[in-house]
Amino acid sequence: MRYRRRRPDSVRSNPFPFSFPVASRGLALALPLALAMAAAGCSSVPLKEAGTLSSYGNLGAPKGKLSKSRVYVDGTRLSPAKTVSIVPTTFAFSAATRVKSNADRVMVANALDRALCISLSDKYQLVSAGQPADLTIRSVVTDIVPTNKAMAGVSTVVTVGTGFVLPVSVPRLPAGLGGLAVEAEAVDSGGVQRAAIVWSRGANSLQNNPRVSEVGDAYSLASKFSSEFSRMLIKGKEPKGMDISLPSGQRMKSWLGGKPKYAACDAFGRPPGLMGAVAAKYGAPPQWTEKKPKPAATY
Repeated sequence: MRYRRRRPDSVRSNPFPFSFPVASRGLALALPLALAMAAAGCSSVPLKEAGTLSSYGNLGAPKGKLSKSRVYVDGTRLSPAKTVSIVPTTFAFSAATRVKSNADRVMVANALDRALCISLSDKYQLVSAGQPADLTIRSVVTDIVPTNKAMAGVSTVVTVGTGFVLPVSVPRLPAGLGGLAVEAEAVDSGGVQRAAIVWSRGANSLQNNPRVSEVGDAYSLASKFSSEFSRMLIKGKEPKGMDISLPSGQRMKSWLGGKPKYAACDAFGRPPGLMGAVAAKYGAPPQWTEKKPKPAATY
């Protein structure tokens, strides 16, 4: 009788004989392309003054790489503040003329003010614009680099499409990227400047999803500005490095579209929440999911 010799488990055939070679080849092709595109893909937006701050003399030297800024903060005088009022963001004339639609300008302004209101709610009590407050915040968009809608659409197709066939998605194409520049200040009840910032940032291929809208990048960068300015106001000093702290419960609830901690924030509308995150991933214009603010927010 003849016996067949059984192969040990260690050399049994792979039931998916092509999975690892294909994945390796895909990764080998995708990673160099992703790194090359990421290195090239960044929109540059210079710092720009619009003459709307009560003083520029206190601002420090320009700093930063992704976000560029000049800042001033008087932590000692900020410390006693308990209440904050946010004046609705406006546009400098030169910035307003770069965006065709007034509705788009209002949407970017609302996104900036809403993000600022939600973030500051971690420390301060937010009151409606025009109400007495320890601090009043005024922000002005000084420049916008419009997003190229056609290139954003192509980038979405490439990025989402490669995600289905390769181990990593190809980053956004480094063309048609938008940007945003803002200046803002916080003044006390006597009108004295206690904090100020001149800030700019361009979209990049890795961190900003392409959205088919002229203000797609400005819309997402508005929250980046608000995060940096609010962090400075809350800490009472110029922040160093990245913010790796976990968001508070009230902030998470608000970002998911829930009721904000203070009714004053409703003047700038509710965040689009999970629907907005899905829409951003697939390149949909922010106009599709943006919720309209209450009538209290006027421009």
